[in-house]
Amino acid sequence: FFPRPRHRTAAPRCAARMTPPERIRHTVVPDHADAPAMSQPDEFDPDDNYTGDADGAEIDNDAGTEVLVWQLLLIINPGDEDAAMQQFAAFQDALDGSDADDVDVMALLEGVIDWKSAFHVEETDAGALIESLTELAARFNLDFDWDVEDPTDDAFLAGASTAALLEGAHEQLRLDGYTLWTRETGDDTVAGWMTLSSDDEAMRVIAPALGIEVRPAGG
Repeated sequence: FFPRPRHRTAAPRCAARMTPPERIRHTVVPDHADAPAMSQPDEFDPDDNYTGDADGAEIDNDAGTEVLVWQLLLIINPGDEDAAMQQFAAFQDALDGSDADDVDVMALLEGVIDWKSAFHVEETDAGALIESLTELAARFNLDFDWDVEDPTDDAFLAGASTAALLEGAHEQLRLDGYTLWTRETGDDTVAGWMTLSSDDEAMRVIAPALGIEVRPAGG
């Protein structure tokens, strides 16, 4: 089973795509040290915090957690900086005055990005996974062909595994320049997000710096 993503004929839901990989290196990011409640991400050069050289990417040890969160949100909202800004504001609200360096970042991000820029479903719930992946792909103006007339059919879902769905979706998304990521949840659920494939190296650097274990869904 391998779904084939196909471009929708309707207009894309997100704004015009930024040009990767320069987007990460040159996008302005928030300075959490002296920012107001909603940091305006225009205060310093992210080159001080992340170097996007695919052969030697690294995070500056002085990069704050909120800076890294902002960069992660940009990556999982390709071409949609407004969505990243809204989610970053919600993340700051969830901090409720706490220091971002002292909290479980992923626990706060879950309530901000799930069913918007990410998925998180039970490992045995193929139907919920198909629904969430379809919603995420629609943001990139893509639609999945699940090789069945009705992907909500009970008989189809009974024989579909989330592992196979994720692997097939990942392989096909790669053909269109996207990567489907999964992250470690520590329980019987599957979770992750989609990004531009050109941001793979950035994801491999930024996510671990935030304590998030990620891997391509096909890996």
